Amino acid sequence: MNNQPIDSILNHALTGKDITPNEAIILLKQTDKSALAAIQETADKLRYKQVGDTVTYIINRNINFTNICEQHCSFCAFRRDANTEGAYWLNWDQIREKAADAVRRNATEICMQGGLNPEAKINGATLPYYLKLVKTIKDEFPQLHLHAFSPQEVQFIAEADGISYEEVMLKLRDAGLGSMPGTAAEILDDEVRRILCPEKTNTATWLEIIGTAHRLGIPTTSTMLSGHIETPSQQIAHLAKLRSRQQIALNRGYPGYITEFILLPFVGQEAPKPLRRRVGRDQPVLSDALLLTAVARIFLGNWIINHQPSWVKLGLSGAKEALKWGCNDIGGTLMEEHITTMAGAVGGTSMEVTDLQEAISGLGRYFQERDTLYRHIARVK
Repeated sequence: MNNQPIDSILNHALTGKDITPNEAIILLKQTDKSALAAIQETADKLRYKQVGDTVTYIINRNINFTNICEQHCSFCAFRRDANTEGAYWLNWDQIREKAADAVRRNATEICMQGGLNPEAKINGATLPYYLKLVKTIKDEFPQLHLHAFSPQEVQFIAEADGISYEEVMLKLRDAGLGSMPGTAAEILDDEVRRILCPEKTNTATWLEIIGTAHRLGIPTTSTMLSGHIETPSQQIAHLAKLRSRQQIALNRGYPGYITEFILLPFVGQEAPKPLRRRVGRDQPVLSDALLLTAVARIFLGNWIINHQPSWVKLGLSGAKEALKWGCNDIGGTLMEEHITTMAGAVGGTSMEVTDLQEAISGLGRYFQERDTLYRHIARVK
């Protein structure tokens, strides 16, 4: 196979220039072993150039406060209707105890998301319930960074209470919200979303909420749910929207921005049957995830420098491999995780710090604990 067009694209990226969406699609469609090796090598070189050789991790705890949800996404094995088998809704003492346990285990972050529970109200309003979620943790454990509530949850609150997205996020920020996960993005293509998550926020609204968060000084992450029904063109269009959103935040000097990109390969083992049958497999294809990981680094790395795999979805061995394909962070300890685990993921729900450190050291690279905003943490031994 003649690799000259590929070489031209990769050499352009290595000079520090952004590649175009069309060039990224060309890279994603490669199957030749030498082309794939060149893409991996380029992604790894860019990772080294943009963030160095150290691999970071975070000690955090995940809290999924309820799986009761009014929406019916075709990929979700987590949601339940109220009063059905497996449905749960944590009370305030349970949430407080999970936060206390996180502190005992040296966590610096609580990551908190949940289903869209229409009963989650205080005095008939939804925002006060979410504010109490924030204050339940922050009032007792102010040292914890609260990374919580996707754009979908912001839209849910705003529509339930008839207020603006900005008002929701301002109130949450002022109550102690530190940053937001860029989840609920799935694929930022409304044609795909009509199949995957027809009740969910549309692409324009997701981008609007993320942009508003940045303007208000709330950092966010960014994600992509990959490996289901989307095409390479739709994958790259998704990345292009993220890159554009970050360029706006940085060029306009917003106090908030995208801190990282996380690829979330589709796990279908326990997903609703129609989508599972359509996709035709239960677990992610590692080679596909690694190629997309590399192309994401090449396409996004000048603007979003931190890239993280999902050890929950890929297993620790798969996440470790992704560190050779452009990733510089291995994620967090989580301590518990329900959304992906209930979909049938094989990676587990919790990771010990030593396991993350050993995985990194096994590659001959240094490990470094970080906080949510990628500031290094030095522990006193």
